[in-house]
Amino acid sequence: MKRAAVTLLLSAGLAACQSLPGPQGDITDDVVLLKAHHCLEEKVGDQNRIHFGPCLKVISINDEPPQVSDDGFITLPVRQAMTIGTSCVYRHADGTPIPSTVQTRDFPVASNTFTNGGQRWYLHAHKQARQVIGCEPTLSRSVYPTRKTD
Repeated sequence: MKRAAVTLLLSAGLAACQSLPGPQGDITDDVVLLKAHHCLEEKVGDQNRIHFGPCLKVISINDEPPQVSDDGFITLPVRQAMTIGTSCVYRHADGTPIPSTVQTRDFPVASNTFTNGGQRWYLHAHKQARQVIGCEPTLSRSVYPTRKTD
């Protein structure tokens, strides 16, 4: 009886896992998804504190307002050159934006930038969350900063 219950639970668990869509199973192979708004943050050493880094928002695709889905992503075609207009803003220690730090910057996308479809991408305002100045959009597959400041 005990063995049958364990087998049944194991089977149910495996079936449930197999029926879940993959993290990127909802994206066709002719497009990529780009997060429309993304903020960097970084844990500060052993201080158990978070540093709120700059935020980046996509404000245009080829000078047109982007179509943002309910989950906050923009669908972009693969193998196509375009210009992504961005707006960056830095944040106070409590995470609120500092309006005087808003900058805009265009991010050029070459036809070989997105060569593989079915992926999620993020534009960061900078390579790291701390000790940076300005808006230098950096493309990444990760939500985390490209470089740690520590």
